[in-house]
Amino acid sequence: MKKIKTKYSSKVKKNNRVWHLDKNVIWIIQVTVIAFLISLVLSIFSDALISNLPVLISLIVLFVFVDLGIIFDMVGISVTVADKKVFNSMASKKVKGAKTALKLIKINSKVSSFCNDVIGDICGILSGGAGVTIATSLSTMYSLNPVFVTLIVTSLIAALTIGGKACGKSIAINKANRILFVFSKTLDIITFRKD
Repeated sequence: MKKIKTKYSSKVKKNNRVWHLDKNVIWIIQVTVIAFLISLVLSIFSDALISNLPVLISLIVLFVFVDLGIIFDMVGISVTVADKKVFNSMASKKVKGAKTALKLIKINSKVSSFCNDVIGDICGILSGGAGVTIATSLSTMYSLNPVFVTLIVTSLIAALTIGGKACGKSIAINKANRILFVFSKTLDIITFRKD
């Protein structure tokens, strides 16, 4: 009898492993397609927008991309560090945003991957592309060496992104519950969710 149970349980484990692998493959395909579509739409939008804007406004758009990358990086970290008990307590009191936060915590690896990798990397690519466009405009306006200006602008973008994310990680770890709560409430407002 014991041998039958052992064989049966090992089959169940193997089947679960196969199913888990399939779910991961589906998730990877979904994330790849979503990343491609978001990147394509935002690239077209940013190229069309930045190439026709004055340099000052282009810089503002660039900083928006950098800030979005930092904010989503903070959300991705917060969802993995947040205390589930706090949100269970809030959900029992019917606090708006608590149920959404619990759903995000339940799938925290996917949320973290989406926020940190998909959105973070797309923002990095877009800010780099915007930086090259701005550098080209600056070098044309002031008759500067385009290679030199591009190097300076892209280096500044990289420094701001890395520094911002380093600072954001520290804040996200210390204020994880607060950040996740604000993000969840914002999602509820955007999606018109009523608890």
